[in-house]
Parts: sequence; C-alpha cells; structure tokens
Amino acid sequence: MTIPFTHLHVHSEYSLLDGFGRISDYVQTAKEMGMNALALTDHGVLFGGIEFYKACVARGINPIIGCEVYVAPRTLLDKEAGKDSRPYHLILLAENNEGYRNLSKIVSKGFIDGFYYKPRIDHDTLRRYREGIICLSACIAGEIPRAVLEEQPARAEALCETYIDIFGKDHFFLEIQDHRLSKEAKVREFLFHLADKYGIGLAATNDCHYVRQDDYEAHDVLLCIGTGSTVDETDRMRYANDQFYLKSPEEMAAMFPDHPEALANTQKIADRCHVTFDLESAHLPKFELPEGYTEAGDYVRHLCEAGLAKRYDTITPEIRERMDYELKTIHTMGFDDYFLVVWDFIHYAKTHNIPVGPGRGSAAGSLAAYALDITTLDPLQYNLLFERFLNPERVTMPDIDCDFCYERRQEVIDYVIRKYGKDRVAQIITFGTMAARGAVRDVGRVLGIPYAQVDKVAKEIPMRPGQSVSIHEAIEENPDLKQMADSDAEVRRLLAMSEKMEGLARHASTHAAGVVISDAPLTEYVPLYRNGDAITTQYTMNLLEDLGLIKMDFLGLRTLTVIADAVANIQESRGIAVDIDHIDMHDAGVYEMIASGDCLGVFQLESRGMIAFMRELQPQTFEDIIAGISLYRPGPMDQIPRYIANKKDPEHIAYTHEALRPILNVTYGCMVYQEQVMQIFRDLAGFSMGRSDLVRRAMSKKKSEVMDAEGEVFIHGERDTDGQVVVPGAVAKGIPEAAARRIYEEMKDFAKYAFNKSHAAAYAVIAYQTAWLKRHYPAEFMAALMSSVMDNEKKISQYIDNCKRRGIRVLLPDVNISRRKFSVEINADGRENVRMGLGAIKGLGDKPIAAIVNARQTEGAFTGFRDFCEKVDSHAVNKKAAANLILAGAFDFLGIDRARMVLGSDLIVQQVAEEKQDRLSGQMSLLDMGELNAYKGDTFPEAPPFSKAEKLAREKEVLGLYVSGHPLEHYVGILSSETNLNSGMMDSYEDLLASGIPDGGRVTVGGLVDQLKVQLTKTNAQMAFLTLEDLYGRMEVVVFPRTYDRSRTLLKSDKPLLIRGRINYNEEMNISIIADQILPIDQVRNGGRPSPSVNNTGADASKRVRSLVLAFNDFSQKRLLEQIKPILRRFPGEIPVVLYFAHEQKKFKADKRLWIRFDQALINQLKGILGEDRVKLR
Repeated sequence: MTIPFTHLHVHSEYSLLDGFGRISDYVQTAKEMGMNALALTDHGVLFGGIEFYKACVARGINPIIGCEVYVAPRTLLDKEAGKDSRPYHLILLAENNEGYRNLSKIVSKGFIDGFYYKPRIDHDTLRRYREGIICLSACIAGEIPRAVLEEQPARAEALCETYIDIFGKDHFFLEIQDHRLSKEAKVREFLFHLADKYGIGLAATNDCHYVRQDDYEAHDVLLCIGTGSTVDETDRMRYANDQFYLKSPEEMAAMFPDHPEALANTQKIADRCHVTFDLESAHLPKFELPEGYTEAGDYVRHLCEAGLAKRYDTITPEIRERMDYELKTIHTMGFDDYFLVVWDFIHYAKTHNIPVGPGRGSAAGSLAAYALDITTLDPLQYNLLFERFLNPERVTMPDIDCDFCYERRQEVIDYVIRKYGKDRVAQIITFGTMAARGAVRDVGRVLGIPYAQVDKVAKEIPMRPGQSVSIHEAIEENPDLKQMADSDAEVRRLLAMSEKMEGLARHASTHAAGVVISDAPLTEYVPLYRNGDAITTQYTMNLLEDLGLIKMDFLGLRTLTVIADAVANIQESRGIAVDIDHIDMHDAGVYEMIASGDCLGVFQLESRGMIAFMRELQPQTFEDIIAGISLYRPGPMDQIPRYIANKKDPEHIAYTHEALRPILNVTYGCMVYQEQVMQIFRDLAGFSMGRSDLVRRAMSKKKSEVMDAEGEVFIHGERDTDGQVVVPGAVAKGIPEAAARRIYEEMKDFAKYAFNKSHAAAYAVIAYQTAWLKRHYPAEFMAALMSSVMDNEKKISQYIDNCKRRGIRVLLPDVNISRRKFSVEINADGRENVRMGLGAIKGLGDKPIAAIVNARQTEGAFTGFRDFCEKVDSHAVNKKAAANLILAGAFDFLGIDRARMVLGSDLIVQQVAEEKQDRLSGQMSLLDMGELNAYKGDTFPEAPPFSKAEKLAREKEVLGLYVSGHPLEHYVGILSSETNLNSGMMDSYEDLLASGIPDGGRVTVGGLVDQLKVQLTKTNAQMAFLTLEDLYGRMEVVVFPRTYDRSRTLLKSDKPLLIRGRINYNEEMNISIIADQILPIDQVRNGGRPSPSVNNTGADASKRVRSLVLAFNDFSQKRLLEQIKPILRRFPGEIPVVLYFAHEQKKFKADKRLWIRFDQALINQLKGILGEDRVKLR
C-alpha cells in the first residue's frame, strides 16, 4: 500500500548556489516514487514556478507553488546591522490562484521594500496577503524553532498564537523534520507540545536541497562555489550529512513512526492546493484611443494608410494586397493594441529627437510596421516576409525589438512607465548559468586542483563564438581531452563533477533590453525581483510569453548615438543638414571603402575577421552587405567560399532546378536566409507561407519526425480526408522527384544555420550608414566615434591612429573650443582636425563641463587662467579639475608652459574663490577697488619646463592615452614589421582567432615597461609580472625564472622592449604573454646592433628602402589603384612600387611615374586603404 505523503519543502537550483536539484529531476523522481504531488519552495523566490508547473503537468503531478520566505526580526523596513541581519525562515504554499497572487505580492514586497541581505517580509505583510495561503513553521531556522532553541518557550507559544491569528488553524501547520540533528530533536519535542496545546496539525518534511542521496558531494561542491571556499576548508558553510534529499514515502514514514498523521497531513495539504496558470490568454496593455475611434483595429488602419501615402508615390495592387493581408492577420490574432503601443513609444522617441534604429529582428518584414514608421526598411524592395514575423498558423506573441540611442534609451522606458503605470512595467530577469569551461574552473578551484592543471583541462573544451559546447560533446570530439580523462583519475573526477554543475543557474541579473508591459499590476501575474536599483520580473522572457505577457526589447545601441552625433558634427562644422535615412544606397565609393577593408568603426563590419571577409567579398551592392552579415557566423561560414566564387564568376552558379533561380539569384545560387527556405517551400511545393515557416522552425530545431513527414509532403504533396489537395508538392509542380529530394535535403541541412534576412537587412542599413559617413565625412564620423568610447582608452587610441592615417589631426582639449564630446574644426586650407572633448579628461564630470561651456557662451572666451576662474562657477571646477585641464593641454593657447601653470594654479583658484566669497558677503577686495590691477592677469611662478617625456606622461595621466606624441613614435617601423600582436587586438576572442593566433601560439609584442612586479616562486626563484604599454594600450607579460635571470637588467620602467613568447588566453579573455626572449627594441635588427627604423624620416630613409610592396587579393581589386594613384603621386621619388596579386600570384612593377619617396604619412594613408598587412617596405 502506498503511504500518503507529499514533499512540501523542496529547494531547486533556483535557490541559487544552495540547491543542486534540477526541477525536471525532482519531478521525474517524485513520479517514480508514486507521489501525485510535489511542492517547490526555493529561498525567497519564485524563479522556478512556471518551469516547475509545466514539468509537473507534463508528468501528471499536482504542482504546489510555494516559497521559503525570510521573515524580518522586526519590520521589513528596519535595516540595522546586527539587529536585522538574521531573518527567520517560513514556508508559504499557494492553496489556489488567489493564494498564488498573494504569494507573488509577498515575495515581491520582500525584494522591493524589505531587502536587507535577504528579501524579507514581516507579520503585517503576511496578515495583508494571507488569503489562499497555507503556512508551515519551517526548519530550525524558522521563527518558532529558533525561539525554542534560544530557550524562550513563552515566546515560541506567543509566536504560535500569532501565526494562528494570521492564517487560522486550518491554514497553519507545525513543520517537523529529522535530518539526524540534535537541534531538530529538541525542536520536535516542543512542536509536539504546541500541536497538542493549540490543536494544530503537524506536517513532516525533509529539507530537500538535492534529488538523490549520492548528490550530497555535488551539493557540497556547489556550496563551496557559492561561498568561495574549498572542500578541504574546515571553517566553512556545510550541511551536516547526506540526508537533505528527496526521500521516498517509505523513508519518511520510517523517520516518524509515532506520528503518521504528520505524513498524512502533507497529502491533505497537497490535495487542497490547486493553482493553475493561464497559458492561453494574452494580457496586452490597452492603448488609449484618440477621440473618434472606438476600435484599435480602425486606428491601426488609419495610421497605416497615412504611412503608406508618405512612403509610396503610388500604392500598387501588390502593396494594397500585402497591407490588407497584414492588417487582417494582426487583427485576427488580437494584436492591434500591441502595434499601437509600439507605434506610440517609437513616435514619442522620434518626435523628441531620440535616435531610433531602422528595425531589428523579423519585424522588418512587416509592411504595417514600415507604414507605422516602426521600421524604415521597405520589406517589398528586399523581399522580406511578414510570416517570418507573425505567422497566422503559429499563434505566438509578436516580437518587435527596438534600438534606441544608448544615451537616451531610458527616456523611452520612462515614457512607457508614465503612460502605463509604474506597477505595470518592469525589466526582465535573466539567469547566468555555468558553462562547460567555467564549471571546470569553478570545480577545480573548489577541489583544490592546481590552477595550471585545471586551465589545461578547461582549454581542451572547444570554444565556438555564439555556440556552447558541453563537456560531454567536448570529450566526444576532442581525443586529447578523452585521453586526459582516461589516463588521469583526478581529471576524470574533475570532469565528472563539472558535468554535474554544467547548466545550473549561477546568478540572476537584468536582461540587457527586455521590458514587460501588462494590462494590470504585474504582481497579479508574476513576482518581482530587485537587482540593485532595477526592478525585474522573477520569470524569464520565454516564461513571460507563456503567461501571455508582452515583452519588448528596448536596446541601447551605441552606433545610433554615433550616427546622430556625426550628423550633428556635419551640421556644426559645414552647415550641411544630412538626412541619414535618405542617403544614396548605391554609392560606389562606399562599397570600395568597405571592400578595401577600411571598416574600423563601421557597424558589424569592423572585426578583423569581417574586414578580411569584406576584402574577399568585394561588396558592390547593398544585398552583398546583407549577405555578408548573414554569412559571417559559425555554420553559414562554410558557404562563404562558394558564395564568393559564384559572385566573382557567375558561370559557376548551378541551380538544382531552374525554379530556384528567382529565389537564390540575389545570393548567387547559395541559400543564405530563412526567408529563402520559406519561399522554396511556397513556390516549389505550394506550401502556405505560414506552414513554410513552421517547417523551417522544425528544421532549425532538428525535429526529425516533423522534417521526415514534411519532406514527403514537399516532394509528393498532401491531400485531406476528402481527397482534396492541400499541398500540391514539387513533383506535381513539374520538378523531377530526384531534384526535389536533393533540394529538400539541402534545405534540411542548411535551415539550422540560415539567418533572418529581415534582421540582417535592418542592421545592414546601419552598417551602410556608418560606412557612408566615414567615406564622405571622416572627421565628423571619427569625432562621433571617439565620443562614444571616451571611457575606453584602447579604442580611442585605435581611432586616433586611424585618423592619423587619413591625415586628420587629433587636437588636445581647449577650454575655449571643446565641448563635452569630440568636435571637428576645419582650417582655412580645408584641413580637417578633430578636437578632443572635455569629457575625455579624467576627474572632469558633467557638472564642471557644463559650467565651463555655459560660462564661455554667456561671458565670452577665456582670456587667461584667472579669467577662466572668474567666469566659471568655483563650486563646479575645483583645484584638481583645473590642474587636470592644464595637464591635458586645455590652456596651451596661453603659450605658457604647463609646468608653470600647474605650479601656480592652486593659488589662483583659491584666490578667485575667496574673492567671489568676499563679494557675496558684501566685502570689496583690493582687486575690485582697482588697487592691484596688475594682479588681474595670469602670474605664474617660474619653473623649469616639462621635458617631452614628462609632458606626455602627465598628458596620459589625465587623458588615459598619449595624444600630442608617443614615447614609442620612433619605433613605429620596428613595431609594425617585427610584431604580430598588439593590445588593440586583445579585446575580442574572435579577433584573436581571425588574426591566426591560437591560445598557446607564438607571438612577438613590443612596448614600454609600464609596471613591474618581482616575486619569489615556491622554490625561491625570482620571476616577474610586467605591464607592457604599446601604441594602443596595455598588455600583461609573465616572465618565469629562467627568462627573468637572462633579462633582469632590461626590465626597467619606461624601457622599450621587444618580447617574444606564447600567448595565453581563456574564455573570459584573461590574456597574458609568457615571455621566452626579451630584447631592447632598438637592437632588434642588424645582429643586435642598434639600427634606425625605416620609418624615420630623413635623407637616409629612402636609401634603406628598396621597394614598396602593395598587396591585393586578386585582380578584382585593381580598381583600388585609382584610389591609390593620386596618393602615390603626392610623394614622387625613386623608390619602386610593386603590386602583388595574391590569388593570381602575380607581381607587377608600377609605372615609374608612381614611384615614391619615403614618408610615414604616405605609408599610413596606404595602410588605411589596403590594411595594415598589405603595405610592406623592402
């Protein structure tokens, strides 16, 4: 006979880093044990509620939604150290839907109002939201048990009476547990007494933190990961034994033989608990219609008709048919209000000059969205499909993601909050999980395995950008890892334990863009969570959609800010108003620039791998850019060689059947887009577009049963039960069966990688816009680009270098000219300069900058330093800020050395501040009385001027980088020719791979010793850690004892060095160079003798350079010569120019009229066009 029992105290992985049990395992095990119900009661949260509910329903088990809440010692508003930092535990179970809503409100209040180390609630909260909730007194950390353990029996009884008063006797149970702990035994005896005295029911539970008894070790490892300890530490958090698992009813009965009613009560409680989630209805916010409209659909149509009239000169039958179809679908699926909500906040942003992206995701395929100005890309022109966005045969929530200027994104969110109510709008939670490599590192640390060994194992797990490789998959595909596991028991244990941790939730955070908007207060549907200042839902994005809540992505896109700033710069510097949404999309110069690889700062195209791809692709049309963005990803990359070959020689294009030509001709016979797969189903086999999308999704998710069935339908068609044709099939439409089968197999193989063309097209618009700006207004664009990364010194260094190559000077800040952001100045001779913004100066925040700009605008230019101090608010610009302005060169226009100004600035700042104070108090200073007019000018003490090195060092101190010069400027040639790695290549794992530098690969780096730390190894040998600064930033170098002994005399601060060794990097981009050889940079050539760089200008430079070699991919790049010839002609000389075409392996010597004299400006310009590695001096 089955013993009636239900587990009512269960912690899953969502009791973050304290619960090891996965929800699916708990539910499966409970089912196998014959239980008909199960509760989930994670610590303070309902994170797993919906996932648990769905898993239970799928297995035929009654889900009990609960939570082990934290009760504040006093009130939830009391947050005093010592008194309020040890909250009590309490189990709350939702008896019905009202109980779930109240539990949601209780848990939300704990985070929003009561959070103090833990999300805490109090008795008043419980009293307010008690309806529909069953309460258990919890484990020995509960309020009543703790009173018992603290020898306060009277208080325990009083608390018992309080909980009876709050919940009633039939909704409050005393929870008894037995994990073989002496404290529990003491508590149990008193709880038996309370049960008898007050007539309260007992409920037997086990405090489950893992599913099976043998999971104890894994749970202990998880605890150590969470607390930062190791398993060998004695003084750490640990569970007393292995009894905290999901015990069978028989095991539970054996623990409480004298109290069978305690087990029976758990089943009675379970039988009373019935919570259901509505996974069918939608809870869309209602849009308030303007006067004259009663139906949302009518207003949507009105706006769309007006939009069409603006978008198209002539509304063709094709446009009319498409619009009517979309509006009908939107209305039938109940999404009229949704479109109005999105239209409204996009309209708000655009009318408030907040930059908005052209579209994102599949929404760009909607003509209605285009007419509503939600998107700005014509879906008909680029053959974008509405059904990829909204499929009438697959009822799911629509998903319109929106990009906004990253500086003003919050304004749009604030507008939505004001419009729909603070209680109906929230951001969305996301969970960080333990990935394979991270799990290995975490577990290795916890088990005390040496770091080097753990690192070696972790790095054998393949890394693929955008893809996760599991430990199991890594062992299957990497024989080296398998061999390590087979031959080493410690590695085997490490991998086995890591595999158990893999995929577990590690922490909660806020989704970067997700916002949910509801038709009622959100706590009616979901609990809320606090993450710092952000209030988020406790359910993730997909689960919110299951509940019928609408989520939208409000993304902050830095590039939109760059575009807006560049357009503003053009207006400011040239008086030209650029309409970036109506530029020429067929500009040959733009495509030539992209094809040349000059893509630094160009959206989506600036990674090293993408630059190389663009050089190979040689894009000539906007469709090429769309395809490039779609192809440059894992999986589709396999299509790149075929795509390029077909593009260069259309004779190579072969179609399995001519019916494919109109679909694939735009991509040179290659399948690239999801939309193409859908079109093939529709046009070749007669599928509806909705069904085509369903099959495409099945293919992408590798649903083999669906794919096999639909494959036969694709080939031979389908009839209904009445014999009527539903789908004709490819054969019936004239395609031979063998060809149809080949086409289907190719689609099946490719669909899992196919990209959403709507998204690629929308982002290609931004890519083209940034490229257009860089091509036609490079100074204005680079100024905007640098303004967007003022906090990223490495990026700014790269962009300044790019400016120099283009002949654009980057000028230091100037208090009379600079704004907060970088700006453009054009000299009388037409030369373009970029002026650094005041925001680039460290320690100068928005308030001082605003004070400086405001004073300059209202009182005129500053004539001196004292005049500056007089005009600017002294409270805004203090002594430190003033000194930083001087060191940054912002007062260089005065012609006084910075050393003197810094020495005297503090006194002047103080004097002026005191004079201003005197005036406020009614006193007149000597200056005001005209007694000491001579002192009204700038008087600085005498001081020796800064050396060039010191001037640059101080400049870097306040700007974060060298601007007016660089200590390595004499070694640019050596660094260019001798190194294969610089710090600018270290921001991206993909960039390192694209550079052909694998982890452990040989590298040569060069730069100045910036910081040096020498320490002893375990064997008392000396080694060093040094920071090397190159032209773009810093990198870390490790010098082990043998290399250190050979090179110790070279390791001095500011010493320029060339270092050869191996690169060491991991998935977290912790990069270091392991040095093998260290050389003085000026002794690299000529057998160790000092040698001047070929990049030094001077009479001897041209004698040392025998030729200039310019490398091209193939003959198709010959048109770049037209761009290069005028540059070569500006530097006439006797050095031959050699043209090398790699694909054809041909070399040609250029016409003598194009021979050059050596000049670094020439080399920089050529590298800017052809690429760093395409210009060589021989």
